Amino acid sequence: MKQANVRLRFLGTFLAALWIGVACLSAVGHAEQDETVIVALGDSLTSGFGLPNNQAFPSQLESALKKRGHNVRVVNAGVSGDTTMAALRRLDWALDAEADAVIVELGGNDALQGLPPEATRAALTEILERLQERNLPVLLAGMEAPRNLGKEYVTAFSAIYRELAARYNVLLYPFFLEGAALNSELMQKDGIHPNGKGVTVIVDNILPQVEALLVSSQGNEDG
Repeated sequence: MKQANVRLRFLGTFLAALWIGVACLSAVGHAEQDETVIVALGDSLTSGFGLPNNQAFPSQLESALKKRGHNVRVVNAGVSGDTTMAALRRLDWALDAEADAVIVELGGNDALQGLPPEATRAALTEILERLQERNLPVLLAGMEAPRNLGKEYVTAFSAIYRELAARYNVLLYPFFLEGAALNSELMQKDGIHPNGKGVTVIVDNILPQVEALLVSSQGNEDG
């Protein structure tokens, strides 16, 4: 009788441990499934020119979102020097296969090179259309042209982002460098790229729109 009781206790303990192990594995699998992957498609402002990887925009954004309780992974798909057309050419392989949403930060190099606003609009239009074909929610981050290009160019360039956001019904963050541009304490010596503190300011400012992007991506999953 004692041996039978010992066997029963052992079996009960074994089954309880087995159940806990299965539950833990299930929880881990569920957490991995719930991870939202955001691809940050952009140029040097996204890639983190002049910065350690952990200070670049995608890294700081991922950290900020996780601190707010979001299970996310932000993929750095920024390439220094990219124009909108260059980003369009690499779009297919730049997108993570598990992408749930995309932040598009492009146009700065177009303006620095004085490219026609029509060309920038055309490339961004195709990028947005191809992302919508994949049913990927988008946050479009705008850019401003240097004032020395003249009022007509500056006005035409900045209008691109508002027009496209409205046409394709995507989220818009009007100016990616908001809060950091023209502040020497937040920009690198070139006056073009933010330093680590500047990226932190950018992340803090854009965070509400990125959280709205997460809501959109979760809506797609539910649908």
